Amino acid sequence: MAPRSTPTARQRRLGLELRKMRVAAGMTTEYAAGLLGVPRTNVPNMESGRSGISPERVRTLAGNYGCTDHALVDALAAMAADRGKGWWEAYRGQLPEGLLDIAEMEWHATRIRIALSVHVPGILQTEEHARAVFAAVIPPLAPEEIEVRVAQRMDRHQVLDRPEPPELDVIVHEAALRMEFGGSVVARRQLEHLLLMSEREAVTLRVIPFKAGGFPGAGQSVVYAEAAVPPLDTVELDSTHGPEFIDAEPQLDKYRAVLSAAEAVALTPSASRDFVHALAADL
Repeated sequence: MAPRSTPTARQRRLGLELRKMRVAAGMTTEYAAGLLGVPRTNVPNMESGRSGISPERVRTLAGNYGCTDHALVDALAAMAADRGKGWWEAYRGQLPEGLLDIAEMEWHATRIRIALSVHVPGILQTEEHARAVFAAVIPPLAPEEIEVRVAQRMDRHQVLDRPEPPELDVIVHEAALRMEFGGSVVARRQLEHLLLMSEREAVTLRVIPFKAGGFPGAGQSVVYAEAAVPPLDTVELDSTHGPEFIDAEPQLDKYRAVLSAAEAVALTPSASRDFVHALAADL
């Protein structure tokens, strides 16, 4: 099989975890390849996500490396077994790869925790709101590119329509709720949609009002995707040049703490719904 030219974030993550195991075992790529009975270049290609790997080989490598975390090995084997192409692949070549990686991350998460200061989460945006957001991008996007981005963002909603969707815990600051992307009518419809989605069993909405004052993580957007096991969790941060994915354990610990602190100053889910209702009524 020819090496992949553009491995996805999930494929790269699988390879990275295998590399961590090998390094922890104190093995060189040459030695690891010898144990597998494969050419030396195979191991670096697997660790970069450029080459596919079977679940059986994942377990063999884990055994060679002396990994005793069976839950982690099972989760990595499941990642390797997932060879199907997700719906987001239809957009490959049309959109930046980072946008596809976000969709892939959401699709495979067991729980998604989001904290945003000036935006409604993309996974909960209406079509009108999303179109207004993309129309404000610098440099300006061509109309056809805006429409492709809007279509992909709407397709991201389907993760919440699955029979067993991931839990979605959303913390939104009042500033984001008051941003009138597209004007007051579009803003009101967005708030109404947010309220409608918050009625779903898997969705929890919390609002941080202005009067709550400062709080840890204010000013940044955080999406924390929980995986089958904590070592495979991922944080996604928005930036002007695209999404950034973080997976180092000390950083994961920090963002868990940031989200917990934000939850502590946010209104309860019930009070949050009342708050959004009042904002929508004012528009």
